[in-house]
Amino acid sequence: MKRVLIILLALTNLVFARANLSRKFVLHKTSQPIKVDARMEPIWLQADSVSDFTQFSPFHGQKPSLKTTVRMIATDDALFCLFVCQQNPHEIQKLTGVLDNSKGDAVSLMLDTFGNRRTAYQFIVSAAGVRADCLLLDDARDRDFSWDGIWFASAKIYQWGYMVEMKIPFKSIQFTQGLTAWGLDFDRWISSRKESDYWCYYEENEGQRISKFGTLVFDDFQIRQKSAHMVIYPVGIAKVNYLDQDKYRVNPDIGLDILYNPSEKINFQLTANPDFAQIEADPYQFNISRYETYYAERRPFFTEGNEIFKAAGKQRGMGFYQPLELFYSRRIGKKLPDGSEVPLLVGAKAFGRVAPYEYGAFLALTGQKDYEIGAEQFTEDKAIFFSGRVKRQIFNNSSVGVLLVNKSTTSEKNGVIDIDGAFRGADWQLAYQVARSYKNNSGDYAASAGFSALSSRWLGLMRARYVGKDFDINGVGFVPWKGTGELIAISGPRWYFPEGKLKSLMLFLGGALNYERVDAFTDKGGIIGVNLQFRSMWGAEFTFAYFDAKDFDVRYDLYHANMSAWFHVSPNWSAYFNAQISKSYNFARGFLGYNGGSSANFQWNAFNELDVGTSVNIFIEADTKRNIEEITFNSRPFVSITPINDLNIRIYFDNLG
Repeated sequence: MKRVLIILLALTNLVFARANLSRKFVLHKTSQPIKVDARMEPIWLQADSVSDFTQFSPFHGQKPSLKTTVRMIATDDALFCLFVCQQNPHEIQKLTGVLDNSKGDAVSLMLDTFGNRRTAYQFIVSAAGVRADCLLLDDARDRDFSWDGIWFASAKIYQWGYMVEMKIPFKSIQFTQGLTAWGLDFDRWISSRKESDYWCYYEENEGQRISKFGTLVFDDFQIRQKSAHMVIYPVGIAKVNYLDQDKYRVNPDIGLDILYNPSEKINFQLTANPDFAQIEADPYQFNISRYETYYAERRPFFTEGNEIFKAAGKQRGMGFYQPLELFYSRRIGKKLPDGSEVPLLVGAKAFGRVAPYEYGAFLALTGQKDYEIGAEQFTEDKAIFFSGRVKRQIFNNSSVGVLLVNKSTTSEKNGVIDIDGAFRGADWQLAYQVARSYKNNSGDYAASAGFSALSSRWLGLMRARYVGKDFDINGVGFVPWKGTGELIAISGPRWYFPEGKLKSLMLFLGGALNYERVDAFTDKGGIIGVNLQFRSMWGAEFTFAYFDAKDFDVRYDLYHANMSAWFHVSPNWSAYFNAQISKSYNFARGFLGYNGGSSANFQWNAFNELDVGTSVNIFIEADTKRNIEEITFNSRPFVSITPINDLNIRIYFDNLG
């Protein structure tokens, strides 16, 4: 069986290797200086160029509606790229923005500098000159926008369209020494036409794949510049809190982040006093389940480079399978029951790549903190947090890894050891994870698995999860579902329409089992739904689920109906709407009842420099007789002003009632 699996994976990767093999871009080298000003200087006539792009959406496989030409050339210390985009200037959406938040018309350059056909850099520049960068991970199934490189760009509007020029210093990116070619692709987003064009061809059902990149061939030269740089990032903030009677409390604070990249094989990151770096408060979340609420990490020190500590299997735009989060950095410097925070004194990270391995290590020290609940006094002991991770690429496009996470105090050791990985084809993925927890001398096991396959005509999804009753990693991770098991399988036909307003239609149905030891019962039920995607970037999804369920000795018929819709009225308007109703157990109130609600958000680019919008959420709780217990309303209107690129003023209000 093992030999058959290896053969199948080898054949799959052989197909990958052939994809876009004929797409080669020859990178010439020059000794002349190049100014990054989005102008066609004579030196660019010496550069190789391509213009044979393919439309990915809205009309997959067709010729782009507008011409794009890309040129690239290199010097001893940098790679230069020039995009020439033909377009009526009145159609160009030119919006100011900040790093990693570009909107409107844009182009991007993607480079697989590691030669592993699985990981790549993406450099994005809008028509207004706003930059964004990220790492493409797991064959472009996921993206990490926490990576920020040191590079330069310029954009300029002309009567015939616009130009974008980029400079990527070799010392600011990591790459495998000795390679004579890198993986390569370009893309262009035309906002007014909702059109996405790539240089390489990708199947509509698969999406972009690094394993199908074209080739950037070095013209008889090698990069001799070493990948090395240092970034010092001081941060200051002052929070003003209104007390009462025209009294205010001002809390100033400072912090420091240092990123040092001595070579292409390793990065070091050090932080001091990063607690306050989360400027914007967590959004309100309505929760009536028996489990704690999850909040995403927002502190820059913890988000940058965190992809190495994630278990394999996560896919951007598909939330069906999520691996167990064994390293949950919000536990470090966490909030205590009285609202105070555990002080995070210092933190350090090291991460890098030595083909075919990726590795990372994390260390943090938190201080002692006294707090109270009611009249009782408690103490959160000082602690040392450590995490180590090693991941290896196998079968060209698959991976396997091990993870250790540990928290040590004077009285307790709490942590987890994990083995995880994923087998991948172009249109399918099978991810797995097995973990063992420990808390002093006790511990237990947990495991998860997820399978996804999306062909041109069929959808197949499966996920499974088991968490032992003594699997306790509350000190380091987020796995609150102790003593539970879950199995869900969904499948159905899919239709893609090459012409017309409707882009795709998908029907799906399946079954599910959900065991909770506290109830000594396995919920059993089914799911049915439909998904519609339109070429206008409108879409909708409807789902209905029914279960034979039991909670707190109450056995009942559980059902849940959900409707979601998203709209892009114009390049300046976008909106999302969701409505749901269910009959389930309300753990917050301790009874079986009905709950429902709706959520919506919209955003309007009023001017190139001004965005306004809001999110609105309404939650309704009722008993089995449909008597309303409470209606909760939450909104967060905002105004975002970006007078020039990389300078943003955002004002928002949290309303809860």
